[in-house]
Parts: sequence; structure tokens; C-alpha cells
Amino acid sequence: MSQIKPMIEDALKSAFRPKLLDVKDESYMHAAGADAQSHFKVTIVSDEFEGKRLIQRHRSVNRVLAEVLSQIHALALHTYTEQEWQAQGQAPDSPNCLGGGS
Repeated sequence: MSQIKPMIEDALKSAFRPKLLDVKDESYMHAAGADAQSHFKVTIVSDEFEGKRLIQRHRSVNRVLAEVLSQIHALALHTYTEQEWQAQGQAPDSPNCLGGGS
């Protein structure tokens, strides 16, 4: 089984040269189980997002991760400029899964 998290990290580092990149495998929070590699949360801070609306940022990330997206169930994106990140300080917590898990 391929490791999805490193694939996500490598692709995003190459495409966006992030100042901060945090990729979390949150599969353990869902019914598929901890080893499923099915649910990921990405927090990324990049100058590439300057002047772009949220939908544009998400579309650009989705394009970069197109191959990976075909292998997973869910991807939560939190995309920030450096200024936004300084004001925000952290990405929101993911909600609990209603379909099971721990």
C-alpha cells in the first residue's frame, strides 16, 4: 500500500513552496479506521495564495493533488496567506465523524 501522506506533502511542497505545511491523516476519526489513509486535513500557508479567493486556492490545490484525490475519501483544506495565518494562528479542528470511529 502506498503512503498517501508523503505523496500529499511532496506535491504541495513542490507546487506551493509553503511557509507552513501540516498534513494530518485523520482516518482514525472515521469508520474506515486508522490504517485506511482515507481522510486527510491539510493546513498550508503560501505566498501563492496572495490575491486569490478561497475557491481559487482550493481548486489549485485540488489540481495539484488530482492523482491523490482518486485514492482517498476526504480532504479538508485550510489555505492561508502568511498574513492570514498570523491573524488566525491555527486551523479549525475537524468535526467528529457521525459515521463511526473513535
